[in-house]
Amino acid sequence: MADVREAITQAHHEEWARVVASLTRRFGDLDIAEDAAAEAFAAAVERWPADGVPPNPGAWLTTTANRKAIDRIRRENKRDDKQKEAQMVYDDDPPEPIGAIDDERLRLIFTCCHPALAMESRVALTLRMVGGLTVPEIARAFLVQETAMGRRITRAKAKIKAARIPFRVPAAEDLPARVCGVLAVVYLAFNEGYLATGPDTDPVRHDLTAEAIRLTRLIRALMPEDGEVAGLLALMLLTEARRTTRVSASGELVALDEQDRGAWDASLIAEGHRLVRERLAAGVAPGRYQILAAISAVHTSARDMRDTDWSQIVALYDQLVRLDPSPIIALNRAIAVAELDGPDVALAAVDRLGDKLAGYHAYHATRADLLRRLGRSQKSRAAYDKAIELAGNTAETAYLTRRRDQLG
Repeated sequence: MADVREAITQAHHEEWARVVASLTRRFGDLDIAEDAAAEAFAAAVERWPADGVPPNPGAWLTTTANRKAIDRIRRENKRDDKQKEAQMVYDDDPPEPIGAIDDERLRLIFTCCHPALAMESRVALTLRMVGGLTVPEIARAFLVQETAMGRRITRAKAKIKAARIPFRVPAAEDLPARVCGVLAVVYLAFNEGYLATGPDTDPVRHDLTAEAIRLTRLIRALMPEDGEVAGLLALMLLTEARRTTRVSASGELVALDEQDRGAWDASLIAEGHRLVRERLAAGVAPGRYQILAAISAVHTSARDMRDTDWSQIVALYDQLVRLDPSPIIALNRAIAVAELDGPDVALAAVDRLGDKLAGYHAYHATRADLLRRLGRSQKSRAAYDKAIELAGNTAETAYLTRRRDQLG
């Protein structure tokens, strides 16, 4: 039974987007695709323990989902157009011509990221339809209520249907305008894998980080001259290089200064550094992802935490703040400032962000660490309590709890 459950979990990670994309292409309806895919996985949970895991789980799920979709259409279809229903059943139509990359999941991403949708809706919808994230996971990524996120996704699907948004990779001349939303989608999916928020999930979800990297490589093949695509790929690679050192054997998050740098993936770091150097050599003003990749390159260049060039990191954050003056970027800058100018200077900067980041666990965790370094244990403990209350990642909660309990 444990093996079957593991097979179902693995199939969900690997096949969800393929099944949804296949059904979207065939039936042209995201609601039908999502519901039928969910029913297929529910059928797997019911039947695989008794029948055994099929030799090709993806094919079994796709076939089952197609049957579920057809059953739904037959139940709901009150029109007289029986010929259209027959076409859905037999699917004899030749496949539509596809874009530059033969990958239905990429086509699904571009559909969900259509500019007719608000940016937040594009990201949320794609995380649900392509990444297979649950509505609570996406809500935590956006720092909003689950009900509000559910309504946002529902409205986005309805708009795609009403506007007849096509299921395809855009033409080459349309790609630059469309890629911004796609990169935001992929980056949030990567972040969910990098620090998973679900209470019953692994603290680091390699399936999500690997899928995000795979999709970014596909987009880079499609847009090799786009600096932000290269920057995002570099950022992901340099972050993924540290994955195996980020959680201890006991299931606790390992902070950057405590990680075994000798165990970082040297090949991923080398590839990430090469991409950063290529973008610097291009002589073009960098975008947000390129600057974040450069910051990560500085971190991964240091053999020891004490060797980190914090002045360069703060300078890069100064550049980033001008492009993206978000409170989270300001918070990350303050963490670097603490290493350069001291925790008291950083704490003053962090406290100014309280109104905007009161519901963000990392804000309280940062305050807790700065207050600890300043010897203000009582206030540090209160900040740790708030961070633990808000944190959704099990490894991070364990780390914060230990740090709090170490206070005098």
